[in-house]
Amino acid sequence: MTKLQISLLAAALGLATSAAAQGDPVAGKAKSVVCSGCHGIPGTRAAFPDVYSVPKIGGQQAQYIVSALKAYKSGDRFSGTMKGQASALSDQDMANVAAYYSGAAGQLAAKK
Repeated sequence: MTKLQISLLAAALGLATSAAAQGDPVAGKAKSVVCSGCHGIPGTRAAFPDVYSVPKIGGQQAQYIVSALKAYKSGDRFSGTMKGQASALSDQDMANVAAYYSGAAGQLAAKK
């Protein structure tokens, strides 16, 4: 890897980190309503995890959630359902959802 490639990679990682750090958990909670159907509705248990391997995302690192959503949106990571959901999200929406699920409120919602 050249110095230029390393610099570009470091800059890209820095942008992903800052985008996730700038997410608004309140806006993320509102945007994540559709996510909760598969990733955990407080007080209920979805049937999907018995059929498909659907992770609970409460408590996951914000940077990882943003990275995963971007990969689904671009097609680098495949799930028809997730591609459809991620394609509807802007970068700010992704940061907001990530801020919500990585924070205390998102962790509690996913555990119930």
